[in-house]
Amino acid sequence: MRAAMLPPAARRRRRGGKVLLLARFARWTALALAVGFACGEPARDAPAAAGETIFLPIGGETFALELALDPATRQRGLGGRSGLSRSGGMFFAFRSPQPLSMVMRDCPEPIDVAFLDGEGRVVALHEMAPEPPRRPGESGMQYERRLPEYRSGAPAQFAIEVAGGRLAQLGVQVGTRLVFDTAALAGRAR
Repeated sequence: MRAAMLPPAARRRRRGGKVLLLARFARWTALALAVGFACGEPARDAPAAAGETIFLPIGGETFALELALDPATRQRGLGGRSGLSRSGGMFFAFRSPQPLSMVMRDCPEPIDVAFLDGEGRVVALHEMAPEPPRRPGESGMQYERRLPEYRSGAPAQFAIEVAGGRLAQLGVQVGTRLVFDTAALAGRAR
């Protein structure tokens, strides 16, 4: 399963904290050593540690969302998954609000996406349907061009992806505010 979020500039090139809870101590320590900082705050441009998670309350349930803070992680998205748990997904963060869009690549199951502004308010919701896989003889460029883009409409700084149908089940709609440390996540985004 793969969904990817790209800012407009990246799409053009291809075509032409408080709420943050510790992931696993060992993974965080490994990241700290890998990027070369000792005690103290992580470097602001450090990518999320593999498997780093935010636990986010949504509609009375708590979701474990993998962090996507850097371009490579955001591009990979939920790729390579055969399924998604009812309380799992991905949390995308950017340094500043901007128009965003998502596409579905080789995703066997539907995914809901909510785009959020800099305060955590939902500015757009989409139910992303699975797309047919790349056809025999179809180039990567042709495949990318036929995938529909699900757009934020308004500037967005964050997005969440969860299993299809979950956001509606939980009563999430445009205007709903999700509570998390927006400044800390924006500050860690690259």
